[in-house]
Amino acid sequence: LRPRTNTIAAVARVRSTLAGSIHAFFQDEGFNYVQTPLITASDCEGAGEMFRVTTLDTDNVESLPRAKDDDGNELPGVDYGEDFFGKAAFLTVSGQLGGETHACALGDVYTFGPTFRAENSQTTRHLAEFWMVEPEMAFADLTSAMDNAEAMLKSVVGVALDKCDEDLTFFAKFFDKGLKDRLQKLVSKPFVRLPYRDAIKYLQEEIAKDPSKWQFPDVEFGTDLATEHERWLAEKKFESAVFVYNYPKKIKAFYMRDNDEDGGETVNAMDLLVPGVGELVGGSQREERMDVLVDKMRELDLDEDDYWWYLDLRRFGSVPHSGYGLGFERLVTYVCGIENIRDAIAFPRYPGSAEF
Repeated sequence: LRPRTNTIAAVARVRSTLAGSIHAFFQDEGFNYVQTPLITASDCEGAGEMFRVTTLDTDNVESLPRAKDDDGNELPGVDYGEDFFGKAAFLTVSGQLGGETHACALGDVYTFGPTFRAENSQTTRHLAEFWMVEPEMAFADLTSAMDNAEAMLKSVVGVALDKCDEDLTFFAKFFDKGLKDRLQKLVSKPFVRLPYRDAIKYLQEEIAKDPSKWQFPDVEFGTDLATEHERWLAEKKFESAVFVYNYPKKIKAFYMRDNDEDGGETVNAMDLLVPGVGELVGGSQREERMDVLVDKMRELDLDEDDYWWYLDLRRFGSVPHSGYGLGFERLVTYVCGIENIRDAIAFPRYPGSAEF
Protein backbone atom coordinates (compact mmCIF):
# COMPACT_ATOMS: atom_id res chain seq x y z
CA LEU A 1 0.00 0.00 0.00
CA ARG A 2 3.02 2.35 0.01
CA PRO A 3 2.13 3.95 -3.36
CA ARG A 4 -1.15 5.18 -1.84
CA THR A 5 0.68 7.49 0.56
CA ASN A 6 1.11 11.11 -0.49
CA THR A 7 4.91 10.96 -0.30
CA ILE A 8 5.52 7.77 -2.28
CA ALA A 9 2.94 8.76 -4.93
CA ALA A 10 4.58 12.17 -5.35
CA VAL A 11 8.01 10.54 -5.63
CA ALA A 12 6.66 8.16 -8.29
CA ARG A 13 5.33 11.05 -10.39
CA VAL A 14 8.61 12.99 -10.15
CA ARG A 15 10.59 9.83 -10.92
CA SER A 16 8.50 9.22 -14.05
CA THR A 17 9.05 12.80 -15.25
CA LEU A 18 12.80 12.58 -14.61
CA ALA A 19 13.08 9.29 -16.51
CA GLY A 20 11.21 10.68 -19.51
CA SER A 21 13.27 13.88 -19.56
CA ILE A 22 16.56 11.93 -19.41
CA HIS A 23 15.57 9.95 -22.50
CA ALA A 24 14.40 13.17 -24.20
CA PHE A 25 17.69 14.96 -23.47
CA PHE A 26 19.89 12.22 -24.92
CA GLN A 27 17.62 11.65 -27.92
CA ASP A 28 17.67 15.38 -28.70
CA GLU A 29 21.47 15.34 -28.43
CA GLY A 30 21.67 12.56 -31.02
CA PHE A 31 22.59 9.71 -28.66
CA ASN A 32 21.53 6.13 -29.41
CA TYR A 33 19.82 4.20 -26.59
CA VAL A 34 21.54 0.82 -26.03
CA GLN A 35 20.18 -1.97 -23.81
CA THR A 36 23.18 -3.68 -22.22
CA PRO A 37 22.90 -7.13 -20.58
CA LEU A 38 21.88 -7.65 -16.97
CA ILE A 39 23.74 -10.99 -16.81
CA THR A 40 27.50 -10.65 -17.18
CA ALA A 41 30.79 -12.44 -16.57
CA SER A 42 32.77 -9.24 -15.93
CA ASP A 43 33.12 -7.07 -12.85
CA CYS A 44 33.06 -3.52 -14.21
CA GLU A 45 34.10 -1.78 -10.99
CA GLY A 46 36.56 -4.40 -9.78
CA ALA A 47 34.69 -4.29 -6.48
CA GLY A 48 33.71 -7.97 -6.36
CA GLU A 49 30.36 -7.28 -4.67
CA MET A 50 28.23 -9.07 -7.25
CA PHE A 51 25.15 -11.29 -7.15
CA ARG A 52 25.86 -14.71 -8.65
CA VAL A 53 23.50 -16.16 -11.26
CA THR A 54 23.40 -19.95 -11.34
CA THR A 55 21.08 -22.86 -12.16
CA LEU A 56 23.19 -25.33 -10.16
CA ASP A 57 21.25 -27.02 -7.34
CA THR A 58 22.70 -25.18 -4.35
CA ASP A 59 20.19 -26.93 -2.05
CA ASN A 60 22.00 -30.18 -2.77
CA VAL A 61 25.63 -29.32 -2.01
CA GLU A 62 26.84 -32.88 -2.66
CA SER A 63 25.64 -32.63 -6.28
CA LEU A 64 27.64 -29.51 -7.11
CA PRO A 65 30.37 -30.19 -9.71
CA ARG A 66 33.82 -29.69 -8.20
CA ALA A 67 36.61 -27.74 -9.87
CA LYS A 68 39.58 -29.93 -10.83
CA ASP A 69 43.18 -29.33 -11.81
CA ASP A 70 44.81 -30.67 -14.99
CA ASP A 71 45.52 -33.99 -13.27
CA GLY A 72 41.88 -34.46 -12.26
CA ASN A 73 42.41 -33.66 -8.59
CA GLU A 74 39.57 -31.82 -6.90
CA LEU A 75 40.15 -28.15 -6.04
CA PRO A 76 38.28 -25.92 -3.59
CA GLY A 77 35.23 -24.37 -5.23
CA VAL A 78 32.65 -25.20 -7.86
CA ASP A 79 33.23 -25.97 -11.55
CA TYR A 80 31.08 -23.30 -13.19
CA GLY A 81 31.92 -24.78 -16.57
CA GLU A 82 29.03 -27.12 -15.76
CA ASP A 83 26.66 -24.20 -15.10
CA PHE A 84 24.05 -22.78 -17.50
CA PHE A 85 26.40 -20.30 -19.22
CA GLY A 86 29.49 -22.51 -19.09
CA LYS A 87 31.21 -20.06 -16.75
CA ALA A 88 30.54 -18.06 -13.59
CA ALA A 89 27.85 -15.43 -14.24
CA PHE A 90 26.62 -12.43 -12.23
CA LEU A 91 24.10 -9.62 -12.23
CA THR A 92 25.73 -6.53 -13.67
CA VAL A 93 27.03 -3.65 -11.54
CA SER A 94 27.20 -1.35 -14.57
CA GLY A 95 26.28 -1.17 -18.24
CA GLN A 96 29.36 0.89 -19.02
CA LEU A 97 31.63 -1.76 -20.55
CA GLY A 98 28.78 -2.85 -22.83
CA GLY A 99 28.11 0.78 -23.71
CA GLU A 100 31.69 1.16 -24.86
CA THR A 101 31.25 -1.56 -27.49
CA HIS A 102 28.55 0.52 -29.17
CA ALA A 103 30.21 3.91 -28.64
CA CYS A 104 33.14 2.62 -30.70
CA ALA A 105 30.67 1.87 -33.53
CA LEU A 106 27.82 4.39 -33.24
CA GLY A 107 29.48 7.40 -31.62
CA ASP A 108 27.39 8.73 -28.73
CA VAL A 109 25.27 6.17 -26.85
CA TYR A 110 23.61 5.82 -23.46
CA THR A 111 22.21 3.05 -21.30
CA PHE A 112 19.45 3.42 -18.72
CA GLY A 113 18.66 0.28 -16.78
CA PRO A 114 18.84 -1.69 -13.54
CA THR A 115 22.16 -2.58 -11.92
CA PHE A 116 22.93 -4.66 -8.85
CA ARG A 117 25.43 -4.63 -6.02
CA ALA A 118 25.68 -7.20 -3.20
CA GLU A 119 27.01 -4.67 -0.71
CA ASN A 120 25.89 -5.42 2.85
CA SER A 121 24.95 -1.82 3.56
CA GLN A 122 21.98 -0.62 5.60
CA THR A 123 22.48 3.11 5.00
CA THR A 124 19.91 5.52 3.56
CA ARG A 125 22.20 5.95 0.51
CA HIS A 126 22.50 2.40 -0.81
CA LEU A 127 20.27 -0.11 -2.59
CA ALA A 128 21.05 -3.62 -3.82
CA GLU A 129 19.03 -2.98 -7.01
CA PHE A 130 19.18 0.48 -8.54
CA TRP A 131 19.00 2.17 -11.94
CA MET A 132 21.93 3.81 -13.71
CA VAL A 133 22.08 6.30 -16.57
CA GLU A 134 25.37 5.75 -18.39
CA PRO A 135 26.27 7.76 -21.51
CA GLU A 136 29.40 6.92 -23.49
CA MET A 137 30.80 9.41 -26.01
CA ALA A 138 33.34 8.76 -28.78
CA PHE A 139 35.95 11.41 -29.58
CA ALA A 140 35.42 12.93 -26.13
CA ASP A 141 37.73 13.80 -23.25
CA LEU A 142 36.95 14.35 -19.56
CA THR A 143 35.93 17.98 -20.15
CA SER A 144 33.37 16.78 -22.72
CA ALA A 145 31.93 14.36 -20.17
CA MET A 146 31.64 17.11 -17.54
CA ASP A 147 30.02 19.45 -20.08
CA ASN A 148 27.46 16.79 -21.03
CA ALA A 149 26.68 15.84 -17.41
CA GLU A 150 26.13 19.49 -16.49
CA ALA A 151 23.87 20.12 -19.48
CA MET A 152 21.88 16.93 -18.81
CA LEU A 153 21.26 17.71 -15.14
CA LYS A 154 20.28 21.31 -15.85
CA SER A 155 17.86 20.05 -18.49
CA VAL A 156 16.13 17.31 -16.49
CA VAL A 157 15.89 19.35 -13.25
CA GLY A 158 14.48 22.22 -15.30
CA VAL A 159 11.79 19.92 -16.69
CA ALA A 160 10.93 18.72 -13.17
CA LEU A 161 10.59 22.31 -11.93
CA ASP A 162 8.29 23.04 -14.85
CA LYS A 163 6.13 19.90 -14.85
CA CYS A 164 6.12 18.77 -11.19
CA ASP A 165 5.44 22.07 -9.41
CA GLU A 166 2.61 20.69 -7.26
CA ASP A 167 4.66 17.73 -6.05
CA LEU A 168 7.78 19.84 -5.47
CA THR A 169 5.67 22.30 -3.45
CA PHE A 170 4.55 19.34 -1.32
CA PHE A 171 8.17 18.24 -0.75
CA ALA A 172 9.21 21.80 0.08
CA LYS A 173 6.44 22.04 2.66
CA PHE A 174 7.07 18.75 4.46
CA PHE A 175 10.70 17.75 3.73
CA ASP A 176 13.00 20.55 2.58
CA LYS A 177 11.99 24.20 2.88
CA GLY A 178 14.75 25.40 0.55
CA LEU A 179 14.16 22.71 -2.10
CA LYS A 180 12.95 24.87 -4.97
CA ASP A 181 15.65 27.51 -4.46
CA ARG A 182 18.31 24.78 -4.46
CA LEU A 183 16.97 23.29 -7.68
CA GLN A 184 16.69 26.70 -9.35
CA LYS A 185 20.31 27.43 -8.40
CA LEU A 186 21.44 24.12 -9.94
CA VAL A 187 19.73 25.05 -13.21
CA SER A 188 20.96 28.66 -13.37
CA LYS A 189 24.47 28.60 -11.84
CA PRO A 190 27.59 27.17 -13.58
CA PHE A 191 29.02 24.10 -11.83
CA VAL A 192 32.37 24.56 -10.05
CA ARG A 193 35.29 22.51 -11.43
CA LEU A 194 37.88 21.61 -8.79
CA PRO A 195 41.04 19.46 -9.09
CA TYR A 196 41.18 16.69 -6.47
CA ARG A 197 44.44 18.04 -5.03
CA ASP A 198 42.76 21.41 -4.37
CA ALA A 199 39.75 19.69 -2.79
CA ILE A 200 42.10 17.91 -0.37
CA LYS A 201 43.86 21.19 0.43
CA TYR A 202 40.55 22.97 1.21
CA LEU A 203 39.37 20.06 3.38
CA GLN A 204 42.65 19.91 5.32
CA GLU A 205 42.44 23.64 6.05
CA GLU A 206 38.84 23.33 7.27
CA ILE A 207 39.34 20.16 9.32
CA ALA A 208 42.40 21.69 11.05
CA LYS A 209 40.11 24.31 12.62
CA ASP A 210 38.28 21.62 14.66
CA PRO A 211 38.95 17.94 13.84
CA SER A 212 36.40 16.79 16.46
CA LYS A 213 33.54 17.93 14.21
CA TRP A 214 34.46 15.36 11.57
CA GLN A 215 33.78 11.64 11.53
CA PHE A 216 36.74 11.17 9.12
CA PRO A 217 39.28 13.90 9.94
CA ASP A 218 42.24 12.19 8.27
CA VAL A 219 42.36 13.53 4.72
CA GLU A 220 45.38 13.34 2.42
CA PHE A 221 46.23 12.65 -1.21
CA GLY A 222 44.80 9.18 -1.85
CA THR A 223 41.82 9.56 0.50
CA ASP A 224 38.52 8.41 -1.01
CA LEU A 225 36.27 11.31 -0.06
CA ALA A 226 33.51 10.45 2.43
CA THR A 227 29.99 11.85 2.17
CA GLU A 228 30.73 14.47 4.84
CA HIS A 229 33.69 15.72 2.77
CA GLU A 230 31.64 15.80 -0.42
CA ARG A 231 28.76 17.65 1.20
CA TRP A 232 31.04 20.23 2.85
CA LEU A 233 32.56 21.08 -0.53
CA ALA A 234 29.16 21.40 -2.23
CA GLU A 235 27.15 22.94 0.62
CA LYS A 236 29.59 25.05 2.62
CA LYS A 237 32.69 25.81 0.55
CA PHE A 238 31.06 26.55 -2.80
CA GLU A 239 27.27 26.41 -2.20
CA SER A 240 27.05 24.89 -5.65
CA ALA A 241 27.31 21.70 -7.64
CA VAL A 242 31.02 20.82 -7.83
CA PHE A 243 32.97 18.62 -10.24
CA VAL A 244 36.03 17.16 -8.48
CA TYR A 245 38.42 15.74 -11.10
CA ASN A 246 41.84 14.10 -11.57
CA TYR A 247 41.58 11.52 -8.78
CA PRO A 248 44.44 9.28 -7.56
CA LYS A 249 44.78 6.19 -9.70
CA LYS A 250 44.71 3.80 -6.74
CA ILE A 251 41.13 4.67 -5.69
CA LYS A 252 39.56 4.48 -9.16
CA ALA A 253 38.61 1.68 -11.58
CA PHE A 254 41.03 -0.01 -13.97
CA TYR A 255 39.51 1.36 -17.19
CA MET A 256 40.12 5.06 -16.38
CA ARG A 257 42.81 6.81 -18.44
CA ASP A 258 46.08 7.65 -16.70
CA ASN A 259 47.00 11.33 -16.69
CA ASP A 260 50.15 11.84 -18.75
CA GLU A 261 51.22 15.06 -17.05
CA ASP A 262 51.85 13.60 -13.58
CA GLY A 263 53.35 10.28 -14.53
CA GLY A 264 50.13 8.34 -14.10
CA GLU A 265 49.69 9.22 -10.41
CA THR A 266 46.15 10.41 -11.17
CA VAL A 267 43.51 9.38 -13.70
CA ASN A 268 41.13 11.41 -15.87
CA ALA A 269 38.18 10.82 -13.55
CA MET A 270 35.52 13.09 -12.08
CA ASP A 271 32.74 13.02 -9.51
CA LEU A 272 29.91 15.52 -9.40
CA LEU A 273 29.00 16.57 -5.85
CA VAL A 274 25.69 18.30 -5.16
CA PRO A 275 24.30 19.96 -2.01
CA GLY A 276 22.13 17.69 0.09
CA VAL A 277 23.34 14.41 -1.43
CA GLY A 278 27.08 14.40 -2.07
CA GLU A 279 28.20 12.34 -5.06
CA LEU A 280 25.59 12.21 -7.83
CA VAL A 281 27.67 11.43 -10.94
CA GLY A 282 30.95 9.58 -11.47
CA GLY A 283 32.78 9.45 -14.77
CA SER A 284 36.08 9.34 -16.62
CA GLN A 285 37.94 9.34 -19.86
CA ARG A 286 38.51 5.69 -20.71
CA GLU A 287 41.94 4.12 -21.23
CA GLU A 288 42.10 3.61 -25.00
CA ARG A 289 45.78 2.54 -25.04
CA MET A 290 45.92 -1.24 -25.23
CA ASP A 291 49.32 -1.73 -23.54
CA VAL A 292 48.50 0.55 -20.60
CA LEU A 293 45.10 -1.12 -20.07
CA VAL A 294 46.61 -4.64 -20.03
CA ASP A 295 49.23 -3.57 -17.47
CA LYS A 296 46.54 -2.14 -15.19
CA MET A 297 44.43 -5.30 -15.46
CA ARG A 298 47.42 -7.44 -14.48
CA GLU A 299 48.07 -5.22 -11.47
CA LEU A 300 44.50 -5.91 -10.28
CA ASP A 301 44.59 -9.65 -11.09
CA LEU A 302 41.76 -9.29 -13.61
CA ASP A 303 41.60 -12.24 -16.01
CA GLU A 304 42.30 -10.97 -19.53
CA ASP A 305 40.30 -13.88 -20.96
CA ASP A 306 37.15 -12.53 -19.25
CA TYR A 307 37.68 -9.17 -20.92
CA TRP A 308 38.84 -10.37 -24.35
CA TRP A 309 36.08 -8.40 -26.06
CA TYR A 310 36.91 -5.24 -24.11
CA LEU A 311 40.56 -5.52 -25.16
CA ASP A 312 39.50 -6.20 -28.76
CA LEU A 313 37.88 -2.74 -28.81
CA ARG A 314 41.42 -1.40 -28.46
CA ARG A 315 43.18 -4.08 -30.48
CA PHE A 316 41.15 -3.36 -33.62
CA GLY A 317 41.29 0.42 -33.40
CA SER A 318 39.99 2.78 -30.73
CA VAL A 319 39.40 6.48 -30.25
CA PRO A 320 39.54 8.72 -27.18
CA HIS A 321 36.19 8.25 -25.45
CA SER A 322 34.58 9.23 -22.17
CA GLY A 323 31.45 8.62 -20.17
CA TYR A 324 29.84 8.76 -16.77
CA GLY A 325 27.23 7.11 -14.58
CA LEU A 326 24.33 8.81 -12.84
CA GLY A 327 22.67 6.93 -9.98
CA PHE A 328 19.02 7.51 -10.87
CA GLU A 329 17.62 6.98 -7.37
CA ARG A 330 20.11 9.48 -5.97
CA LEU A 331 18.85 12.00 -8.53
CA VAL A 332 15.27 11.28 -7.40
CA THR A 333 16.16 11.85 -3.73
CA TYR A 334 17.96 15.07 -4.66
CA VAL A 335 15.08 16.50 -6.70
CA CYS A 336 12.47 15.46 -4.12
CA GLY A 337 14.48 16.59 -1.10
CA ILE A 338 14.00 13.25 0.66
CA GLU A 339 16.66 11.54 2.79
CA ASN A 340 16.08 7.80 2.29
CA ILE A 341 16.96 6.30 -1.09
CA ARG A 342 14.58 3.40 -0.37
CA ASP A 343 11.72 5.85 -0.90
CA ALA A 344 13.01 6.72 -4.38
CA ILE A 345 12.17 3.35 -6.00
CA ALA A 346 8.89 1.44 -6.15
CA PHE A 347 10.16 -1.84 -4.66
CA PRO A 348 13.41 -1.27 -2.73
CA ARG A 349 15.90 -4.14 -2.48
CA TYR A 350 18.42 -4.08 0.36
CA PRO A 351 20.07 -6.60 2.73
CA GLY A 352 17.37 -8.69 4.38
CA SER A 353 14.51 -7.42 2.22
CA ALA A 354 13.22 -8.47 -1.19
CA GLU A 355 9.46 -8.05 -0.69
CA PHE A 356 6.94 -8.43 -3.56
